[in-house]
Amino acid sequence: MKKVIILLMLVVMLFMPCEVSGLSLSCRSCVLMDSDSGRVLYAKDENNPRLIASITKIMTAILAIESGRLEEEVTVGEEVLTMYGSNIYIELGEKMKLLDMVYGLMLRSGNDAAIVIATFIGGTEEKFVEMMNEKAKEIGMTNTVFHNSHGLDEVTQNKSTAYDMALLSSYASHNETYMKIVGTKKYTVQTDKKSYLWTNRNKLLSLYEYATGGKTGYTPSAGRTLVTNASNNGLNLTAVTLNDGNEYVSHETMYEYGFENYRNYTILDKKKFKVDNAYYPNQIYIKENFTYPLTEIEKENIKVLVKLTKLENVKDGDEVGVVIVKLAGEEIFREKVYVKAKEEKQGFFKKIWMWLFD
Repeated sequence: MKKVIILLMLVVMLFMPCEVSGLSLSCRSCVLMDSDSGRVLYAKDENNPRLIASITKIMTAILAIESGRLEEEVTVGEEVLTMYGSNIYIELGEKMKLLDMVYGLMLRSGNDAAIVIATFIGGTEEKFVEMMNEKAKEIGMTNTVFHNSHGLDEVTQNKSTAYDMALLSSYASHNETYMKIVGTKKYTVQTDKKSYLWTNRNKLLSLYEYATGGKTGYTPSAGRTLVTNASNNGLNLTAVTLNDGNEYVSHETMYEYGFENYRNYTILDKKKFKVDNAYYPNQIYIKENFTYPLTEIEKENIKVLVKLTKLENVKDGDEVGVVIVKLAGEEIFREKVYVKAKEEKQGFFKKIWMWLFD
């Protein structure tokens, strides 16, 4: 019969005092999320699907980046002739490296760049849209449906929620190429036909010292939409506003709230993980660290439980239990626990025998 032992670990951390206050924002829907843990730090009507306009292009960009074809040259096809609104004004037959086109997509919100990228990657925009929706499901965007690669909504409409777009932004923020692109303020390009100088439409990069990137959006039906990223004091956050006429103020307000009230704490450190137990003394370990943003008020509500199962004849690397982290009784993290089997001590003569005959 398997035997199970449950141990409670004491988590000792230093917490800085802070004040938590409510926010009053002009957005119809908004979210502030920790990009590393996925924890929502602030939300308002975050699960209501709305038109998202050009923040659609975050998905278009990440699919282009992950295609592995950024250094390939793209020839602009007739699909470009159907685009209107915000464009980078590429011409039929013009040749541009895919990487450069993604810069135009994100810095200048080029609708023409979006449909050319979609056709280049997917073969057709319809196929590319299928890829967009598949990626959305993979990320966990359960209330999102894409119908085009650009965000224009007079013919087809893309709908998502503030929460889903925060998931997408958090996912994209872990891609170095993506963050380099959206954090660029100016970019120059030379093609076979002309030269370009693009400035980033995301004003938060200049207005807020901790801003690191993002994407703007607007249509008359969607209103102003904005997704941004910001980092400070070990916290990497993303903010999303949908239908907000004062979006930059809303984003800065959310970020200041997050940075003032939360700190990122290492709750589980794989290098220091140690639990006194009778089953596997000084033998258990975990493979992943766990950090989480917490307020000062939450410091007494973190509990770490370790459940170990006693196995006979364990081998090095066997799974022998689980460690669970709870905040105010709610599970926020779970990680497997492994055992490092003790090596059998070899006597002098056995070592000689092994050396001679192994």
